[in-house]
Amino acid sequence: MSKLPDFEGLAMFAKVAEEGSFAAAARLMGVSVPTVSRAVARLEERLGGRLFNRTSRQLALTEFGISMAARAGEVYRQAEEVESAARELSVQPRGHVRLAVPMAFGLRWVAPLLPKLIQQYPELTVDLHLSDASVDLIAEGFDAALRIATLPDSSLVARRLCGVTQYLVAAPAYLDAKGRPTHPQELSEHPCLSYAYRARSQVWRFTHDNGDAQDVTPNGPLRVTNSDALLPVLLEGLAIAELPEFIASEYLADGRLEVLLPGWNMATGGLYFVTPSARSRPMKIKALSDFFAEHLSQPTWRWPAR
Repeated sequence: MSKLPDFEGLAMFAKVAEEGSFAAAARLMGVSVPTVSRAVARLEERLGGRLFNRTSRQLALTEFGISMAARAGEVYRQAEEVESAARELSVQPRGHVRLAVPMAFGLRWVAPLLPKLIQQYPELTVDLHLSDASVDLIAEGFDAALRIATLPDSSLVARRLCGVTQYLVAAPAYLDAKGRPTHPQELSEHPCLSYAYRARSQVWRFTHDNGDAQDVTPNGPLRVTNSDALLPVLLEGLAIAELPEFIASEYLADGRLEVLLPGWNMATGGLYFVTPSARSRPMKIKALSDFFAEHLSQPTWRWPAR
């Protein structure tokens, strides 16, 4: 007897057990009924026990067959998954992908990557949805999203691409006129602009290097649904605001904005590639995930540059 397992026999037995018929199993597998019958008989001889009780009108699993059917079915399903994955790897990713991306981040850092994406995957089409509002991937039919959050949505499968730091900033002109706060409690004396789609709440949470923590509720003349809308007011020297690193670094680098409260840190979140499920993930989604991991895992927006 060969030491190699009878994979064909196990697969055909699993299909007959599932369909309850040699003829139905043969039809689904694209082989003849005698081929299936011989494979099951060969497996029974190898295993040393009958798998089916057969009559002219009825086919039923024996007790031994019942004990084997689930495990044989799992072997069959695993083989199908291996073959499916191999077929996907052997071809160029193709098809349509609905991708949700935050607007400010998408315009700055995703849109410039689209020429490379199109050139690298010419058979892929992308429906890019730009909005700072968090979409429900499953309910709204999205295949994937890029999300910036302190923690990924627990109902989704998330791949962390890089960290994203939040900074409290103001223009030098504002600080020269109104003074530089040295403690988060002093922010109550300043106009503080706020962002409507913060992941958790409208409270700014600060943590000091020594472990102290302080919560502040920003109060000011403007609340926006897109962080870019804060920039004109900030650059005019009229207020203080929180900005994500991928927006702030440009203005910090040329001195148009300054980081406030040295020693106090705002939340450090992450950029995640998220999908509704890890099961049966198509090649096109894996390709997109790997593409963004390649181009966004070491971002140029780091502040200070590192």
